[in-house]
Amino acid sequence: MKKLLLVFIIAFLCWSCSESEDEKYTGNQVEFPLFQSSTYDFTGKLTIRELIGGSLELTLRMDGLKSNTDYAYPAHLHFGSYDQKDSPIAFLLNPVAARNLESVTVLGALSDGSTLDFEAARSFDGHVKIHLANEGPDYGVILVAGNVGPKSSLGFEMEQMAVCGNNY
Repeated sequence: MKKLLLVFIIAFLCWSCSESEDEKYTGNQVEFPLFQSSTYDFTGKLTIRELIGGSLELTLRMDGLKSNTDYAYPAHLHFGSYDQKDSPIAFLLNPVAARNLESVTVLGALSDGSTLDFEAARSFDGHVKIHLANEGPDYGVILVAGNVGPKSSLGFEMEQMAVCGNNY
């Protein structure tokens, strides 16, 4: 009898936790692929979810070799397409942890002062790049990249990728 009671308690707790997690979101969600952009074997995706209240949560997930170090890969949302040279940074995203290859950022005001709601994010003319390092020569090594918005359907050609600017 105690085991049966324990199973019900665990099931209730799991159901309660997942229910409160879902209550953070409106149900609006869109995903964009991130493509291998160097000799490092990573791919990934960007998921944009609308939070209750209208803010946007951006989740980056990379697929590839995880690390046991506390290293993190810098990530940026840029204006323009991935093949645009010196494209300005629209928003600094939280770095992607090398241990789990994930990052979650609540999007604030962009560097030009504008803000994005869910519909504006779906039509945003921009891209995401995840770099090997925050500075130095490894800043120019892009692990994954991909367009956000309507241009995401145009595909990806690694040879066309431009090293992005690190300015706002």
